[in-house]
Amino acid sequence: MTSSAPIFSPAALRTYLPDGGNSADAVYWVGFSGGLDSTVLLHALVQLPLPVTIRALHINHQISPHADQWQARCAAICAQLGIEFTAEKVSVINSGKGIEDAARAARYAVFERYVSAGDFLLTAHHANDQAETLLLRLLRGTGPRGLAAMAAQRPLGQATLVRPLLNFSRGQLESYAREHQLQWVEDESNQDDAYDRNFLRNQVLPLLAIRWPGFMRKWQQTAELCAEQELLLETIAQEDLTCSTPRAARIGQSMDLVFLRSLSPVRQQNLLRYWLRNAGYCMPEQSHWQQIQAQLLQGREDAEANVNWGDVSLRVFRARLYLLPVPLPEMALTLIETSDNQSLRLKIGLPNLHIRTRVGGERCKPAGRNHSQTLKKLLQEYSLEPWLREQLPLVYSGDELVAVGDLWVCDGFVAGCDEAGYRLVWTCGAE
Repeated sequence: MTSSAPIFSPAALRTYLPDGGNSADAVYWVGFSGGLDSTVLLHALVQLPLPVTIRALHINHQISPHADQWQARCAAICAQLGIEFTAEKVSVINSGKGIEDAARAARYAVFERYVSAGDFLLTAHHANDQAETLLLRLLRGTGPRGLAAMAAQRPLGQATLVRPLLNFSRGQLESYAREHQLQWVEDESNQDDAYDRNFLRNQVLPLLAIRWPGFMRKWQQTAELCAEQELLLETIAQEDLTCSTPRAARIGQSMDLVFLRSLSPVRQQNLLRYWLRNAGYCMPEQSHWQQIQAQLLQGREDAEANVNWGDVSLRVFRARLYLLPVPLPEMALTLIETSDNQSLRLKIGLPNLHIRTRVGGERCKPAGRNHSQTLKKLLQEYSLEPWLREQLPLVYSGDELVAVGDLWVCDGFVAGCDEAGYRLVWTCGAE
């Protein structure tokens, strides 16, 4: 990276466009709000001799009373530039994280529906936006992943999200817009300092720019360095996850607790963050990390400890750590008629076949055993996870227990080799 900021121009923009954009089949979708930033991006793209299809996608959040006017203005700009224009209205529902986060979620949900495999979604986030993001995350508390701020590129479904303006300031974009006599819409909410991002944009960053004129370039360098560090941490986590013998469970997944405990505390946390993130769960708060360390990573390997937060739970069973959703999904038992005798199958035609759950004290004799045992002892022997035992389906014929989930069929109720039978499948939802 050079020490001085590049002057914005279509040629300078070309440097930051994705390589895949050289294909005639590629589509550049531009997230087009009609504001200064996206108007400059769209105009500059049109000036380039690109072999791609350029389309503008406008999201009408229906928050401002001027939203429909902005949509009409965007359509007019695209008509002038000869760009295909698509607009979609969304309903923004604040679920408790703020209207800005809700609008962003609604916006990106639409983006993902429109982009196809191999497409690129270009957004007009610039250096000022990057500085705001980095400072917001620093104020909220974060590590290298958060301080990496917005990535120049990242996957978006089967497409790629690209932010080609991160190395250009808003001032540079405004100079380009005035030079080319562009017109854009102004969102009145950008002046409302009640929003954290607006407060930083309108009050804090201008002061920083006066005292430290080049701070945004330095912060961009910091974000890039943090992104490199995060990539290294992710590589280490991937290697550690492989060594932890990860397995899919009936619900969730598990890893070897003995291996996890052999790592240093820093690597333990790095691996768990990676595992949680890949599974789509939120990160634990500091208090939860303390519980994880005390109850799961330092307790007895045979202890059935658990730590819950949000929609996720970490639980220990038989020297493995399980990652589970909260609440647990309902399981369903499916009976599939088959003549395949590779596995034990339940006889067809048993009277009054029905399902019950455990009440305690049940006994049965799995096929091939010499004597009956309590269900509790058998489940321990079969290593069925304790959190699944409450909803374990017991198959009865009248008052006779004939099968337990898809774990075993009881003695005397197994279909013969020359007859059809029911294969039992116990999964999340019907098969």
